[in-house]
Amino acid sequence: MKRTSSAERTDPASGGLAPRGGDQVRRRTLGDGLEVSALGLGCMPMVGTGFVHYGAATDSESLATIARAIELGITFFDTAEVYGPFVNEELLGRAIRGKRDGLVIATKFGFRFPELAIDSSPANVKRACDGCLKRLGIETIDLFYQHRVDPKTPIEDAVGAVADLIRAGKVRHVGLSECSAATLRRAAAVHPIAALQTEYSLWERGVEREILPTARELGVGFVPYSPLGRGFLSGQIKSRAELERTDYRHQDPRFADENLARNLAIVDVLNEIGRARDASAAQVALAWLLAQGDDVGADPGLQTSRHARRQRPCVRPRALGRGARPPRRRGAARRNRGPALRGGVPARSGSVSTLARSGRFPPTCQLTSPSSWRPHRPRGGRDPGDRS
Repeated sequence: MKRTSSAERTDPASGGLAPRGGDQVRRRTLGDGLEVSALGLGCMPMVGTGFVHYGAATDSESLATIARAIELGITFFDTAEVYGPFVNEELLGRAIRGKRDGLVIATKFGFRFPELAIDSSPANVKRACDGCLKRLGIETIDLFYQHRVDPKTPIEDAVGAVADLIRAGKVRHVGLSECSAATLRRAAAVHPIAALQTEYSLWERGVEREILPTARELGVGFVPYSPLGRGFLSGQIKSRAELERTDYRHQDPRFADENLARNLAIVDVLNEIGRARDASAAQVALAWLLAQGDDVGADPGLQTSRHARRQRPCVRPRALGRGARPPRRRGAARRNRGPALRGGVPARSGSVSTLARSGRFPPTCQLTSPSSWRPHRPRGGRDPGDRS
């Protein structure tokens, strides 16, 4: 894949990183000047083993999914040494062999194996980096996240270790995951932080209170994980019985039998909006997330190339915007397209904000209780690594 300048990427006349058909891909600039495709690809669901997974996955389908994502213009790929462990990085390395140029590869450190203990000591950070580079088959990691805050290692030491790796040419940018605002401030005082990765979606909005404003104040990009609520906002999950017995989501109370039916009200709203625009619930949820700011990217985890194709309208500029027409499925009847979308959500009566004001879609609540809206408890305050 040819490297292109920012000007080429935004010039409709250029080839740039446009997928087949000439559609230009949205770009986002995170912190520290890191430029990525607005929609990335989370590779974690492509491993059906380990202590966290979403059911069975096959290498052949996973490799096809990554290849299709690259073809569509997605350049931002997310993995971690703990996924599997190790085998997810190896899979991504196989998929990008011969296609590395122009891609942004993010992976994560922060665990010690085989005991799976949290460890961000400088020695373990450097050990992890060497292993990640070998498994991915690359010379430099574009974005190296601390996966979880280590309460035994000051964040200054962990970030300092990554800064050493940057000076050594093994890493380009520092990232953090699931840290508090206070920890983010301390980290940014040591080295520029390119991205903070924390759960954020229409199902989980606690970061809006403190985390996201702090990231913006510090010039840190925000990369939500689980932007589709661990698959729930896609509308494909109707019952816990549909999940494999070992699926990690059995441990998530939002998927509990007594909560799931109530939570499906969110998907009903997304489907209502999507029907007016020939869009899926997942496309609406991702469009809403990308509309929260030019410093917000998203890397939904996908298992199949079919899922990648479904998210294509969210990658293209204006694909769900005013006057744009998402591609229809063959044989699908034309529909009344309803109100135009502004910033990824409908601009008039059917919008998410209107539904929120009506009480049908609370802006700062998550649906977990079978009998009432439960106020959302943000993750903002302190994390185990805070020593301030």
